[in-house]
Amino acid sequence: MSRVMTTTEAITEARRCLNCSRPTCIAGCPIENNIPRFIRALSDGNFGLAYETISETSNLPAICGRVCPHERQCEAHCVLTKKQHGIEIGSLEMFIADFAHQNNLCPTSPSSGLRGKVAVIGSGPAGLTVAGDLAKMDFDVTIYEAQTEPGGVLLFGIPEFRLQKDVVRREIQELLNLGVKIQTEKLAGIDFTVDDLFAQGYDAIFIGTGSSLPRTLNIPGKELSGILTATYFLRTVVLADSGKLDESETVLHTGDNVVIVGAGNVGMDAARTALRRGAKNVTVIFHKAEEDITAYPSEYQAAVKEGVHFKFLKQPIAYFNKKQIRALQNVRRQTTNIDETQVAGLLLQHITKTPLGEFVAEGGQEVMPCDCVILAVGQKPAARIVTSTKGIQIDNRGFVITRDRPYGMTTRAGVFSSGDVVHGPATVVLAMKESKKVAAGIAQYIDAKKLIEDCSI
Repeated sequence: MSRVMTTTEAITEARRCLNCSRPTCIAGCPIENNIPRFIRALSDGNFGLAYETISETSNLPAICGRVCPHERQCEAHCVLTKKQHGIEIGSLEMFIADFAHQNNLCPTSPSSGLRGKVAVIGSGPAGLTVAGDLAKMDFDVTIYEAQTEPGGVLLFGIPEFRLQKDVVRREIQELLNLGVKIQTEKLAGIDFTVDDLFAQGYDAIFIGTGSSLPRTLNIPGKELSGILTATYFLRTVVLADSGKLDESETVLHTGDNVVIVGAGNVGMDAARTALRRGAKNVTVIFHKAEEDITAYPSEYQAAVKEGVHFKFLKQPIAYFNKKQIRALQNVRRQTTNIDETQVAGLLLQHITKTPLGEFVAEGGQEVMPCDCVILAVGQKPAARIVTSTKGIQIDNRGFVITRDRPYGMTTRAGVFSSGDVVHGPATVVLAMKESKKVAAGIAQYIDAKKLIEDCSI
């Protein structure tokens, strides 16, 4: 996990780099940042060159420095990791990005916009990456965002304690400085369609709307109140913290016993956020074993350290209301006005992991009382764009189908896509990796299109 460094600490850390002749850290970086070059510049005190080097491949260095799983990527590939403590690459990247912001370093000139016109739908990691890369290649880029503010999952999905919102806003400002334009409160499929954008003269359109529809559990009691999705919960917290939503609408109350279903990174974010919002107890339910957790080790360890409890090999099979819970607890006291519409517990099926690694439902059941259930069991793409546009095919899971030549183009010419809407939920940097390749594909397509138009005159 990245940490804030002083100038002296950053330079000292950078000077530990061995400047390997074959730097494996680059291979570990999904977007292939020239890590040795920026670290060498940092060790020499040349912060401008260090930031310029990072900016050649990353449009969101301050964000990547904070939320990328460095322990599984660049830092895991550092040769010093095997021998001793590896270079803290994420912390150094964060230091350089923060220094650049504080000192108004601008390594890239604004786009001329003369090479072509591109519309980007969605302002999450994928959309911001495509927009930034295309602007650097002198394209005229406009982002269309459904929310009142750009940022997507970076702003509304990742908690403040992991990624400060002012960091997201300042990285977006850097894109504006490159000449990227942003229109907010523009919902694709409602306020405009892909056909509308082509009619406005765009040469290509990029779809980066992510997997915005959360999955739920289709089990008895699903109609009860007090059951919400992690993405909704995290978004309401951001809005409440910014004064755009009343605190009461975050659903969770001080002193609540909260259950999180799902042990991925989003589940860890929801659990740690619930504690910060005043929950008395937070328990994560996971249908597999501890070693099968999908969250990054650092996120899981942080949750444990903060007091989040875990129940492994438990599968929710029904929600219970207060009347059902009291009946199970043999509460004989006559009570009127028992709320039968509020969730008050989960019925859990015990799961056994066989020697072959299979998970089977056996070992009995138990009831876990609670005041609130937050679901972090996955997401899927919304269908507004596809249903309002002809020619864009999706697979049987609802994800957009793309091709390799030009990279990232859908089954409709001139329409490209990447990120969660294509590959399913992934990390910020993996969405950036694919989106950088798609940006190159868009440039290739527009250049070829204009060449053909010129030849036909």
